[in-house]
Amino acid sequence: MDGFPVKVTEAVCLGASLAISGICYYLYKKSRTTLDKLDDAPHFTIDGKLKDILKVTPGACLQYAVIEGAVRPVGEPLTSQFQKEIVGVLQKFLLREHRLVWNGLSRTWMDSERVLHQRVNEVPFVLVGSDETMVRVLCPIQASGVHTEITHEKFHQVNYGFGDIVGQYLSGEKLKGQLETEEMLKVGTALTGIGEVILDTDGMLCLRPPPNGTQYFLSIADFDTLRGEQESMATGWKALTITFALVGAAVLLWVGRRYYYRLKVQWEQDHERREFERLQAEATRARALLTGPEASQDREHIENACVICLSQPRNCILLDCGHVCCCHSCYQALPHRRCPICRQNISRVVPLYHV
Repeated sequence: MDGFPVKVTEAVCLGASLAISGICYYLYKKSRTTLDKLDDAPHFTIDGKLKDILKVTPGACLQYAVIEGAVRPVGEPLTSQFQKEIVGVLQKFLLREHRLVWNGLSRTWMDSERVLHQRVNEVPFVLVGSDETMVRVLCPIQASGVHTEITHEKFHQVNYGFGDIVGQYLSGEKLKGQLETEEMLKVGTALTGIGEVILDTDGMLCLRPPPNGTQYFLSIADFDTLRGEQESMATGWKALTITFALVGAAVLLWVGRRYYYRLKVQWEQDHERREFERLQAEATRARALLTGPEASQDREHIENACVICLSQPRNCILLDCGHVCCCHSCYQALPHRRCPICRQNISRVVPLYHV
C-alpha cells in the first residue's frame, strides 16, 4: 500500500475500535472465568456437618464454596445516624456535591458530581446457620456484590440570590446541592457468601477472599440471582467485544475498498496509456511511410503545445466533446475526467493523427 494515504479519522476509528474490543474481550474472559468458577463452586449449609467436612479436607480449607446465613454481629452492632432503630455490621456514608457545568461545544449545561466525604465503618460479624453454627466473615470491604441497603438518602438543595445567579452564568458553574446517603448491612439479613472457607486453628469457621485472586462475593441476593447478574455482565461484555470488533472490521473493509478502487483506476490508466501508445506508434509508422523519416515536427510542437504543460504537443482527442487541447500525460493527470475547455465529461480519448 505504498503511497496510499490512510485518513486520520480511519486510523483513529480503527485503533480505538481494536483497543476497546481488546479491553472488552479481557473483561468478558474475566467475567466468564468467574461465572465458570461459580458454576463449579459447591454449596454448603452452615451447620455442624460443615466443620466435620473441613476437618477431613486437606489443609482444612474449601478453596471456593457457597454458603448462606443470617448476619449477626460479634459484640455491639453499628447504629444508623439517621434512623436509630436500624442496626447493622457495615455502614457506608457518602456525601456528594452536584453541579451544572456549561459545555461550550454542546451549548448545554452538563451535570457533574464529586465526592466531598466518604466513610466506612464495620464491626466483626458472622453468618449463622439453622443450628446456630457460625462462620466468621473476613474482609467484607473487599467483597463484590450488593451487600448493603440504603437506609438514608437526602438531597440538600441550594437557594440562590440574584448575585449568585449572575456569578454562576459568568463562571459557567451552578451548584445544585449535596446528596447524602447512608448504606448498611443490617443485622439479621440473609447473606450469600462465596469465597474460601477455612477452619481456623481455634476451631472457628471463617469465610475469606480466595488467595488465588478469584472474585470474592457477599450479596443480599440468593445464589441464582447473583449468578444471573454475572451471566448478564458476561453477555454484555461479549456483545460489546463483537460490536467493536465488527466496527474495526468495517473500517478495514472501507480502507480496503478505497485501496481497491485506487488500484483499479491505476490499472485502467495503465491500460489506457498502453493502448494510446500503441495507436500512436501505428500512426507514427503510417506517417513515416507517407512523409519520410526526415520530417520534423518541431514547428508543430510549438504551434500545437498542450494548454496544460506547454511543453508537449497536443496528441489526443477528448470525446465526446472533440476538443484537442492537451497531451495524453496531462489528460491522465486530470483530477476529474472533464475537458479543460468545456468542462464536459470525457468518455474516452483517442490519439491525434497528423497527415
